[in-house]
Formats: sequence, structure tokens, C-alpha cells
Amino acid sequence: MTDKPKRRYSSELRREQSDTTRQRIADAARDLMLSRGYADTTMGDVAAAAGVAVQTLYTACPGGKAGLAKLVYDTTLAGDAAPVPMSERPAVAVIVSEPDPVRKLHLYARMVAAMAERIAPVHAVLRAAAGGLGPLLRESEAQRRTGTRGPAGMLAAAGALRPGVDTDRAADIIFALTSIEVFERLTTTCGWSTDDYADWLAATLTDALLPR
Repeated sequence: MTDKPKRRYSSELRREQSDTTRQRIADAARDLMLSRGYADTTMGDVAAAAGVAVQTLYTACPGGKAGLAKLVYDTTLAGDAAPVPMSERPAVAVIVSEPDPVRKLHLYARMVAAMAERIAPVHAVLRAAAGGLGPLLRESEAQRRTGTRGPAGMLAAAGALRPGVDTDRAADIIFALTSIEVFERLTTTCGWSTDDYADWLAATLTDALLPR
């Protein structure tokens, strides 16, 4: 019985060390991919930049280089390598607890804008890579589409959706408006700031989903 706290502490320490290692690997891989491109980034270069053995890299990223790309994508999108689902992140908790639908959509738009700003450069590099990364990008889009049912469902449960817009239609609208392509066109092509995009997204979602 007296060993349990020690074992728990050891387990937590190992998990923290693992998270730190994954973060170093993700940071090193992202920097190399953004500067060299996906094809010219090798596992050996990433291991050296992260200060880990190549075998550690393969252990942390099952699937080899494609697994490394997934690690980079996931950690960049979330903001860190902590194994915490997006649904349990503080920013999401704030959105969930906000009772006002308009304010809820504004908070959601701000979160989406911050995530888009982080992921856009990585997304561009992975799109430019060979077709082998197609499954990763398709999976990320499928997960994003599933994720849009969260805010759509919250609005529906609160009776806040406008007449004629059900949960499925609301999720489809959110999915389309929050695409990385829309963010890139407005910020990169049109020169908008991330704040401009967030304000536009909040206003557009409000106009499309809530009663006028």
C-alpha cells in the first residue's frame, strides 16, 4: 500500500517525460518541414535536431515518416503535445459554459482562428508533399467534420438555431466556413489579419445559424 504513491509519481513522471520528448520531436520536425519541405526532411535529421535517438523517433511516431507528419499536424493543431482531447481543452470548456449563443459563436470563431493560424503553414507543406500523405489529410478533414457537430449540437440543444436549420445542416455550414482554404484565401490572398478573419467568421456564423 505504501508503494502506490511512489508508483503513481513515477508513472506521472514518465508520462511528463514522454510528452516533453514528443514535443521536442514535433517542434524539430515542424521547423525542418517548414524550411526544407516534407520530402527533404529525414528521420535522422529530425532525431538529431530533437536530441533523441532515431529509434526513439520511431517509437514516438508509429508509421515512420507519415507518423511523424501526423504528430506534427496533431501537436500544431492542438498547440502542444499533451495527450488531452480537444473536447477537454480549456478553450472548449469556456465555449461550452457560455450561455449566450452569439457570444458562444464569437468564442468559437476566435478558437478556430488561432488553430487555423497555427496549422496553415503545416497544412500547406503536407499538401505539397507526395500523394502518400493523402490519407492523413483526409483523416484530418473527417475529424474536423465530426468536430463541427459539437458547436452545432450545443446550439441545437439550447434551441438557438434558426428555423429550418437542424444540427446536420448547422454542422455542414460550420464545416464549410471553417475550412483552412477559406482562412488561407482571406489571410494570404486577400491580406486579412487573423483578427479580421475571426471577426468575419463570428459574424458569418451568427448570420447563418441564429435567428435574425
